[in-house]
Amino acid sequence: MTGTADTVAARKAWMGLLAKAPAANLATAWGAAGLAPDHVVLRGPEIGSVMVRGRAGAVGAPFNLGEMTVTRCSVKLSCGTVGHGYVQGRDGGKARIAALVDALMQTGAAERVETAVLAPLREDAHRRKDTRAAKAAATKVEFFTMVRGED
Repeated sequence: MTGTADTVAARKAWMGLLAKAPAANLATAWGAAGLAPDHVVLRGPEIGSVMVRGRAGAVGAPFNLGEMTVTRCSVKLSCGTVGHGYVQGRDGGKARIAALVDALMQTGAAERVETAVLAPLREDAHRRKDTRAAKAAATKVEFFTMVRGED
């Protein structure tokens, strides 16, 4: 994979989608795709923690918010392409599938993987976002102020 800005941005997008997708949805999409590439596990699913940093008001000085558990996995396809998966939590299976998808997206199988795995996950993410927005909108309060006339 070349390091052009477009490919880096595209990879960032699909890795983010894989990391945020519910494990069951990712497993279902992966199973339905029927993909079983020959691969070697370079780094088996490893569970660890990372420090999460935040900013007050998204612009203030960064501060340590706390630690978050993550699982990572790296695989190498028979063609030599390496893929990585990083997911929140302790799900080694999800991290392995994410690594395989990452590797396949860097090969000629990218279009098939996009259609069979990433597109359904993207649609599900949009559906979850719309549902969350609708729930939030239902609690919105509209304030109406009437101007009193002076006598």
